[in-house]
Amino acid sequence: MNPGLKKFIKSWLITAFAVLVTVVILGGHIRYRTPVDLLVAALLLGILNAFIRPLLFLLALPLLIRTLGLFMIVINGCLLYLVHGVMGWRFEIDGFGWALLGSIIIGAISFPLNLITGNTNARITVQRQPRRDPGSKPDGNGPVIDV
Repeated sequence: MNPGLKKFIKSWLITAFAVLVTVVILGGHIRYRTPVDLLVAALLLGILNAFIRPLLFLLALPLLIRTLGLFMIVINGCLLYLVHGVMGWRFEIDGFGWALLGSIIIGAISFPLNLITGNTNARITVQRQPRRDPGSKPDGNGPVIDV
């Protein structure tokens, strides 16, 4: 199987699972009619994230800088609410606030799952250094956080 297609399918299934968990957690404020509608909503969300999200990112760049990236939550909420607008009664959201909360939950579920399955370029590395004597002089090789 083509690696790009395999990555796309994994990402789609992870997003569908995250949307399903979000629907369960929010208890009726985000609804879908059939399992196929859920899969279509996840696919549409992925397509919007691929094509419209970069445009929204550029348009909102001053706000993103000013809020240290927290405005991305609003952009993700807009995209989720747009999925509701496109799908209509097949995927319903009670309001933008619920879309905002749903996007936070979807992100909180899908990011670690993508990280665990290796479906992202992000990495987490932990390096341990040997202990120093409390009375010894610092040598300039203190803790470092690489991002």
